[in-house]
Amino acid sequence: MKGLELSEKFYNEYGKKMLETEFNEYLDSIAAGLVGHGSECFGFDDDISRDHDFDAGFCIWISEKDDAKFGFKLLRAYSKLVKEHCEVDLKAKSRFGSDFKGVKTIEDFYSFYVGSKLPETNREWLTIPDHYLAEATNGKVFFDGAGEFTRIRNYLKDGRPEDVRLKKLASSLFYMAQSGQYNYERAALHGENVASAIALTEFVKSTVSAVFLLNGAYAPYYKWAYRAINGLKELKAVAPYLYELLRSPYDISANKVGIEAVCALIKDHLVSFGYVGDKGDYLEPYAYSVNDLIFDADMRNSPVML
Repeated sequence: MKGLELSEKFYNEYGKKMLETEFNEYLDSIAAGLVGHGSECFGFDDDISRDHDFDAGFCIWISEKDDAKFGFKLLRAYSKLVKEHCEVDLKAKSRFGSDFKGVKTIEDFYSFYVGSKLPETNREWLTIPDHYLAEATNGKVFFDGAGEFTRIRNYLKDGRPEDVRLKKLASSLFYMAQSGQYNYERAALHGENVASAIALTEFVKSTVSAVFLLNGAYAPYYKWAYRAINGLKELKAVAPYLYELLRSPYDISANKVGIEAVCALIKDHLVSFGYVGDKGDYLEPYAYSVNDLIFDADMRNSPVML
C-alpha cells in the first residue's frame, strides 16, 4: 500500500474518530491530510522509501490563533493516536510532531515554502522555486473544516501569473540551446569530457523544467522530476530520450541526435500551441520570442537567463 493511501486509511479509521470525539467543537477550525515533503506525498514511494521518515501518520493544520487555544491538547491526542495504532515509532521530532506529519499551524506549513506572506507580485512569484510549490500543493487534503488550508493550496496551485511562467519557460529554452545544442559538443571536441557531461546534465534539467512549464505544472525536486513527467498531459515523449542521453553521456554522435530530437519535440509544441512561429531548429530564438510575450515590461526587459 502506498504511503498516501496508508495515511488516508489511518485517518479514516482512527484520526477522524479522534477529532470528532475529542475536538468536535473545533472541527470547523481543523484541516487534515498528507501534503508536503516526502515521496509518499507525490505517490512515488516504494519499499526503499520506508527506511526513513515513514509511518502511517497524517498532517493536522490549524491557525496560529487556534494553536493557542487547543494546539497542545491536539498534539498530545495525535501523538497518543500514532503510538497506539500506527505500529511505527515516532521518528525525528519536529516542532509539533513526527517529521513533517503531526500538528502544525497553517502559517508554519506554508511559510516554509513561500515565506511569511503569500506571493502577490510577479517578482515575488518568480523567487519561489518550482519544487517548493510542487511540495506545497501535492498530496491530498482529507478534511478541511474552515477551508483556509485548501484556499491557500488552490491559490498556490493555480495562481502563478502567466508572465512568471513565460519568463521561466524562456529561461529554460535558452539554457537548453546553450547547454545542449551548443556547449555539449564543443566541450567534447575540446577534450573536456567532464564539462561536456555537465552540459548534458544542464540540458536535461532545463528540458525537464521546460516540459513542466509547458504543461502549466510545477516540477518537483530533481530526484522525482523525471518520474513525474509520465504524469503530465503533454510532452511525455521526451522522457525516453532523456534516459538515453544520461545513460551514455560520452557518446557524442548519438547524443547529438538525441538532443536535437528533444529540441524538435519542444519546438513543435511551441509552434503547435501558438507561442511562436517556426524559427528553425535552434531553440535560442524561441527563448527570446517567448520572452517577448511577457506583458510586464520590467520582467520582459530583464535578462532572459534566470
